[in-house]
Formats: sequence, C-alpha cells, structure tokens
Amino acid sequence: MVLNPESLRLYLVTDPTLCPGPALVETVTAAVRGGVSFVQLRDKEATTRDRIAAAYALKDVLSGTGVPLVINDDLEAAVVADVDGVHIGQDDVTPPMARQRLARDKIIGLSCEAPDHVTAADKNLVDYLGLGTVFPTSTKTDHKPTIGLEGLSEMVRLAQLPTVAIGGLKKEHAADVLMAGCDGMAVVSAICGQPDPESAARNLCRALHPQD
Repeated sequence: MVLNPESLRLYLVTDPTLCPGPALVETVTAAVRGGVSFVQLRDKEATTRDRIAAAYALKDVLSGTGVPLVINDDLEAAVVADVDGVHIGQDDVTPPMARQRLARDKIIGLSCEAPDHVTAADKNLVDYLGLGTVFPTSTKTDHKPTIGLEGLSEMVRLAQLPTVAIGGLKKEHAADVLMAGCDGMAVVSAICGQPDPESAARNLCRALHPQD
C-alpha cells in the first residue's frame, strides 16, 4: 500500500484501557463510520500473540474501507498478521531493521519527539512521521516533554515526509494542527472510551475538513 498523506487526516490510536476486549472492534468500526482514515493498534502490555489476534479482528472490519492498519512497536505481529505496516518509536526496532522485514509496499511510521529526530528520518525507509507529544496526555505517561504548537510547527518545517501530530489533541486543536502544516491529527481518548465513538469521530472529521 502506497501511503496517501490524506489518509493521515484523522488517525486513531487504540487504547486497551479505554476500549478493552470486544470494545476494540466495536470502537474502531464505529470510528471508521464516523470518518477515521487511519488506525494504529497500540497495546504496550499485550503479548505478540494477543496483538496478532487483535490485528486479525481489525483487518476483518477494515476490509474494503481503504483505511490502513498498522501495529505499534511489534514488528513480528505486523509481519504475521500481514497488516499494512508498523509504527515505531525512537527506542524501538530501527527503521532499517523494520524495512528489512517488511515488504516495500508496507508502511513504516516513526515517532519523532525532537527536531533532530525529524532531520535524521530517512525518507527512503520511513513513510510518515508522528510528531509530539504536543500536549500532556494520560494515555501515554512515559512521553518526553511536550512540544506545544510552536514546537510542532518547527518540526513540520523540517520534515521531508508526511506528518501527523499526536498528544493530548482534541477537536478544538484541529485548526491549529492543520495550520502548523501537519497532514493530520492522531487521537486516542477523543474517540476511544467516548459514549458514541462514531459521533466523536464525525465531529473531529468535520473540524479537520473545514472547507467541506
């Protein structure tokens, strides 16, 4: 799958606490109906076997939607489940190692927490950059210091790849994220754990497509 930067516009990162067990598939299904255009399966505490099982379940509901599915920080699960790719951090498997295991048509996303991470990203190996953490977030307590919107803009200016902002982002931040130059916005709690994930996604989607 060749990455279309537009698919990064509303990027959902799943959370095992906010949408546990069967709620994962239900939440993702509803969120995609509401306009989510990219899904990352993230569960830091799960086993590789559990991530593979979850990935298969999500592949079933995403089949035919055109919405890419990547797995966070588990190259083995991404390969076995044959999802669209993997998202890795600065301390995870390196982009060269990931690309060696993945077919050329698979997507590799890379988290960047500082400007030097952005400039070091190899556009021949990586397909998009996740920039943040923009604001404090309770869904990832081990993140580096937040960069704010000013830091986000600086990192986008340095990027030679499509970018998605992440970290404490909600509907009211959509315009600022787009103004910073990002292709999209990644959210967790703004959809996961919401009473109506479809409606939450739809409202976010409208905010991210102000011209429509």
